[in-house]
Amino acid sequence: MPRPGKFLAVGLNYADHTRELGAPAPALPSCFAKLGTCIAGPYAPVHRPRVSPTLDYEGELGFVIGRRCRHVPRGRAQEVIAGYVVVDDFTVREWVDRTPQVVIPKSFDTHGPFGPWLVTPDEVGDPHALRLRTLVNGQLRQDCRTDAMLFDCFDLVAYLSSAATLEPGDVIATGTPAGVGAGQRPPRYLEPGDVVRVEIEAIGHIENEIIEEPADTAII
Repeated sequence: MPRPGKFLAVGLNYADHTRELGAPAPALPSCFAKLGTCIAGPYAPVHRPRVSPTLDYEGELGFVIGRRCRHVPRGRAQEVIAGYVVVDDFTVREWVDRTPQVVIPKSFDTHGPFGPWLVTPDEVGDPHALRLRTLVNGQLRQDCRTDAMLFDCFDLVAYLSSAATLEPGDVIATGTPAGVGAGQRPPRYLEPGDVVRVEIEAIGHIENEIIEEPADTAII
């Protein structure tokens, strides 16, 4: 899936993450889109952008839609999920503070790696009983279970499909738990040379090295 039709994500979907950022827990899923040009491979380098040093990681469970659907009741949501992936929703925190929307701060080039493969629901079992861990240079930063989500995968299918037709290959990232760099005191943002690894039980892991944004990314 080199360029899904839709790459959707959910913010503030773990209570511990809302607390670490000092944000109120949302009453409904806080959804946004990531631009398709942000997608990177599961082991590809991730750019620290030249316009900001505040690059942060967000390890997340993702799922992929397997059939065209609209107005899916929660009780049938599992029927439209083709499988599950590991996602790192990289975020430029400084840019989050500049605007009330997060599409651009979440959509810098290379800031949407996922994979390493699509694992089918029969292999995953209960997607809400998986351990998720994020490590930076081998140091554990995030460690939770997916049952801590405020809105689970099936809630998100029902909610999103009430607004938009979901299509095969659409990717939905389900939010990140506590432990992001911005939540630490002082904040700990990613530097070139750092390696970020996100692991999810029964799915696998992705691992991305942070590099300075290359000079040849300029296109004029």
